[in-house]
Amino acid sequence: MILESELILNPDGSIYHLHLKPGQVADTVILVGDPGRVTVIESYLSDVEYKVVNREYISITGTYNGKRITVVSTGVGVGNIDIVMNELDALVNIDFETREIKENLKKLDFIRIGTSGSIQEDIPVNSFVLSQKSVGFDNLLYFYDVDKGIINETCGRLLRMVVGGHSLFLNPYVIDASEELFNTLKSKKTKTGITISSPGFYVPQGRELRLTPKLEDINKKLSDFEYEGLKITNYEMEISAMCGLARMLGHNAIGICLIIANRLSQKVNENYRDKIRELIEYVLHKITHEN
Repeated sequence: MILESELILNPDGSIYHLHLKPGQVADTVILVGDPGRVTVIESYLSDVEYKVVNREYISITGTYNGKRITVVSTGVGVGNIDIVMNELDALVNIDFETREIKENLKKLDFIRIGTSGSIQEDIPVNSFVLSQKSVGFDNLLYFYDVDKGIINETCGRLLRMVVGGHSLFLNPYVIDASEELFNTLKSKKTKTGITISSPGFYVPQGRELRLTPKLEDINKKLSDFEYEGLKITNYEMEISAMCGLARMLGHNAIGICLIIANRLSQKVNENYRDKIRELIEYVLHKITHEN
């Protein structure tokens, strides 16, 4: 039995952070960082069953083109992803009455829709980047007893050669996205490659304000890296943790991002909201097989 201190429930029977109850989670879950983006996606849904708000976590479940979909905002960073992924899995795979893991486990599809910065000159602002692989520059997955095969060790070793002696504090892990979801979302409209999930927005992504990076020319080194024909395409802050936890828990996961800045050309789209709507529409059409 899972103890009350490990699986914390609120007085109304909902799970601690998300405030959701069993039965409220659809088999397809869209994750977004920005809570305001939940409202945008909500405008495309019919038969919205509920809207639950707690802190940065806003959750809705509704229907698009006959498909039941849950949308959850995670806020920024891998710490929040750790909370969201574990709690969503608990909602479908743990019996809250007995506090036992269910005998028949449910498999969810997770799709993160986000914004991102490109580190390839041929991936311009407003591109859609689908992450075939993602690289965690955090240490989250190393706190878990990860089964062999979850982490792409070969690609990780090559990346550690890129960061050199700094691998003492930066030990990248590489996660493959769900092949099924990759095939569903891939099209002529998408660029594909390897995404870096950074633990920060400024120095960890090579930005300098008043503090100096320890990793010199990291963006140039990463943009030159190639593995099995794939280049490192972009930075964001959540996909690797989402995909890693999903694979460990037996779910499918993938991330797709709108490029709002190109770090090499130094071009930025500050008014990207119409384009993020296009990306949302693209994902909704693809997962419901709508032309």
